Amino acid sequence: MALVKAVLLDLGNVLVFHDNARLFTRLGARAGLTGPEVAQRLTGAGWTDANRGLLDAEGIRQDVCRALGVELPMAEFAPLWSSHFTLHDAVLPRVEGLVGRVKLGLVSNTNALHAAYLRPRLPVLQRFDAVVMSCEVGHVKPEPDIFRLALERVGCAPGEAAFFDDLQEFVDTASALGLRGHLFTTADAFDAQLKELGL
Repeated sequence: MALVKAVLLDLGNVLVFHDNARLFTRLGARAGLTGPEVAQRLTGAGWTDANRGLLDAEGIRQDVCRALGVELPMAEFAPLWSSHFTLHDAVLPRVEGLVGRVKLGLVSNTNALHAAYLRPRLPVLQRFDAVVMSCEVGHVKPEPDIFRLALERVGCAPGEAAFFDDLQEFVDTASALGLRGHLFTTADAFDAQLKELGL
C-alpha cells in the first residue's frame, strides 16, 4: 500500500463543532420563531448557494433575514450567524502534530461568513498546504471536483491521501475517487486511524 503523503480534513465536526440547533434557537429568539421553525425556513437552496460562493456575506444576511422575516444589521447578524461554533480542542494538537510530516489539506463546505469567522480562530490553517473552502472555489462536496482540486493543491495522487469527514456520503465519494476515506467520529478514534496509516 502506498505511503500516506497527505491528510485531508473536513472542517465542521472535525476541527470545529457546529451546533445548528443552537444557531436556529438564537436566530429564532431575534425573529420571534422557534428553533424548528427557523430550521424549516432555512432549508433548501440558500445553503448550497452560500456554500458555493454564489452569495457573499451581504447576500447571506439578506437571504436569511428575508427567510425569517426579520431585519438584522450586519454588525449583529455576522456574530450571531457564527455563534454555534466551538473549537474541537481535543483534535487540534493531533492535527498540529502532523504539520511537516505530511501535506495537510482542508476540504470544507462552508460560506463566506463562517470562513471569515473561523480562519482567525484556527491559526493551524495557516500551516496547511491547501485550504479548499467551497465558497472560495465554487465546488461543494460531494462533487468530485472539490476533491480533485484539493489533491492538486497538495500535489498527491488519490491513493496517497487520507480523507476524514463526519458525513459518510462524503467519505464514500472520496473513496470512490481512490482516496483513503475515513469516517471521523472522535479525537481518540482519529488517533487510532492515523496510527493505522503509519502516522
